This record gives sequence, structure tokens and C-alpha cells, in this order.
Amino acid sequence: MSLGEVAADLYGLAPTEFVAARAARAGAAKESGDRDMAAAITALRKPTVAAWAVNTLVRAAPREVDALLRLGAELRTAQRQLSGARLRELTRQRRQVVDALAERAGEVAAGQGRPLSEAVLRQVSETLTAALADSDIAEQVRAGTLATAQTYAGFGPVEPDLTVVREEPKTAGARTRRKKKPAEPPEGERARGARAEADRRRAQEELRAAETAARATLAAAEEQARLAAEDLEAATARLAELRDELAAAQDRHRFARNAERAARDAVRAATVEVERARRRRR
Repeated sequence: MSLGEVAADLYGLAPTEFVAARAARAGAAKESGDRDMAAAITALRKPTVAAWAVNTLVRAAPREVDALLRLGAELRTAQRQLSGARLRELTRQRRQVVDALAERAGEVAAGQGRPLSEAVLRQVSETLTAALADSDIAEQVRAGTLATAQTYAGFGPVEPDLTVVREEPKTAGARTRRKKKPAEPPEGERARGARAEADRRRAQEELRAAETAARATLAAAEEQARLAAEDLEAATARLAELRDELAAAQDRHRFARNAERAARDAVRAATVEVERARRRRR
């Protein structure tokens, strides 16, 4: 079995089952003599709750996730082609699809007994949005082997900066008229340009807000990871102490059992001597 197949199996498990299953797989690889595979399996990181939710969503709703990733490819194509109208249409679809899939991820997680908090659902949405913008993240999502939530800090394919390109008049007469008297753009064209600029600025503001929220989420996750590491260290130390105490208690139990047996033997010997003395006296 390849590392990818092992990872696909492990990341399909609940986070509470991941560590034990990873250790078992690494142990099996080591016993078979494949130390490199064992090391690679051991290096697989336990998924965060948000990453697990996305991995579970991929397995529960593969068609919907594929549709999302196809939409991401279309967005990137429209960005390269500077197709403003197409980008605006795809952007509206993106918001609807991401919101729907994030809600679906919450339902799937709740169905498995792990309801998601608002913060985790936000991380799920950010991960799905990042998959739309970054093809590498999209492949990780498609494989269902995410270890952490993902974010996208750029302003490229997600909400691009658009430049309105106006066509030049095609007739010679039109060119002549423009030379004679420069005319201002029609009112409707100015309005469309203003709306496009407002949409662009609003998109940038949304992305900046999303980036700020993602950084705050990252900081909170790092703090949680630090606290969890401290708890693990304390628990490991306590476990060592308890093991030492157990070993000492087992030694005391063994000594007490031996002493009890010796005492019973002494009682039996004393009883025999008492009986003999009584007989001699008679």
C-alpha cells in the first residue's frame, strides 16, 4: 500500500482515532522492514477539526466538491482572460456554492456526533475559498487529506482587480467625430464603470477582512496547539509517575503476599508445637 493510500485511510477517520491508527500503520510498516514508509506515516499530522470536516465533506459529497473545484478552474481561466462579466457571474456562484458546502459540512459533522462551532465553520469556508484560488490547495481538498485549514491571502483569482476595457469605434466616421469633439462617456457607461469600481473595492475589502479573520484564527489555533502541547507534556509526565507508582505498588503487593504466606507457615508450625507440648504434658 502506498503512502497516499495510507493517508487517504487515516484522514477518513475521526480525529480521536487518528493517532492510534497512525501508530498501528507505522508499526506494521516497521515490522515489514520498510522503515522509510514507517517514518513517512509517523510524519502525517493529526487533522484539526476544520480539516477533518473538509475531509469528511469530500467523502460524503464528492460530486458537490468536484463542482466547486471546477468552478475554481473557471474562475482562474476568467481571471487570465480578464473577462469582467464572466468573473462577476462566477464570483456570485462562488459565494453561493461555498456557503452551501460549508453548511453541508456542518450537517455531516453533526451527523457523526461532532457539531461544528461558528469559528470552525468559518475555517471550513476559508479552506473551500482557498481551494478555488489555489490549484495546489484544490488538489489537497480533492484528495481529502488535509491536516490543517487553509487560507488564501492573495487578491488574484478569488476577487481580481478588473480594468474596464472600452472598445474603440469601428467606423472612420466615428474616429473623425471623436477627433473633432472629444465626448464624455455616455451616462450608462459611466454608471457601469462606477459599479465595477465599487464592486472591485468591495471585493478587496471583503478579502482584507477575510485575511484579518484568518490571521486571528491562525493565532488562536497556534495558541490552542501550544496549550495542548503543554497539556500533553504534563500528562506524559504524570503517566510516567503513575507507572512508577504502579510498579512500586506491585512490588509492595508481592512482598506482602510473600510475608503473609510466611506468617501462615509460622502459625501452622507454632500450632504443631503447641499440640506436641500439650501431649507431652498429658
